[in-house]
Amino acid sequence: MIFLLHGKKNSKQINAQIQCFIKELYNKKYTILYTTSFYKHIKKDVAKYNNHNIRTISSIDEINGKIDYLICFGGDGTILDASTIVKNSETPIVGINTGRLGFLATISKDKLSTLLDSLTNKNYKLSKRTLLNIESNNNIIQNPFALNEISICAKENTSMINIKVLLNEEYLNTYWADGVIVSTPTGSTGYSLSCGGPIVMPESNNFVITPIAPHNLNVRPLVISDEHVITIEVLGKNIRKYLLSMDSRSQYINKNLSIRIKKASYNIKLVEIDSINYSKTLREKLLWGLDKRNNE
Repeated sequence: MIFLLHGKKNSKQINAQIQCFIKELYNKKYTILYTTSFYKHIKKDVAKYNNHNIRTISSIDEINGKIDYLICFGGDGTILDASTIVKNSETPIVGINTGRLGFLATISKDKLSTLLDSLTNKNYKLSKRTLLNIESNNNIIQNPFALNEISICAKENTSMINIKVLLNEEYLNTYWADGVIVSTPTGSTGYSLSCGGPIVMPESNNFVITPIAPHNLNVRPLVISDEHVITIEVLGKNIRKYLLSMDSRSQYINKNLSIRIKKASYNIKLVEIDSINYSKTLREKLLWGLDKRNNE
């Protein structure tokens, strides 16, 4: 099997656990690749087991052939970063939670010792997550997809912008706000939630349109089918550019460039070793529904 390892800088204690896992991979003669960013953090540690024929990549596009698993050490942000590495390759992402919340990176670092057996025996479940895809009338948008959300915001934090939104080419609304978020079910517990959007179960076939600080008491978040095509245009005489964000990636876009957002033709696959009870995850991670009167 071929493994691609990715992650962020971790504590010495967590690095020790990661080193044991890497050592096990080398002992079993598996092929190991590293993302360029991750290898910078563990270069000295890897040299203990292998100091030659190290290959690093920034994207799966750089190799020919199939990678069996991308092992991701970090938190949910690292998983979002990993989605830009695997792209449409359908490579399963194995998220080892070394961060804080762990909504997407669901596998505890304490299970690293048994992880390899679970993967080789295919003793896991794949959770397929919908992506958002962006289209525009030019090709200036880099990595035009998002796992969590796409947001349109004013370039300046003190400015309000007008955002015209169409659903399937039919007028929906013009938002007078700091911005608008279009989120997937996966992203409904992220930025959209912070702006008053609803939580949507991961398997739902929906998107959520959530205004950011709207200057209107009659505007609320809207849940739509993920079969809808959303067209967004930024209006306003004093606006020249706006900020387009796709998960953790952002770039400035000229006002006259409208964008179309729709469901991507491929999914991101997340490996779940244990059976995941999403309701339990909401209660434990977000303290959702916390009420001392509830005994369960």
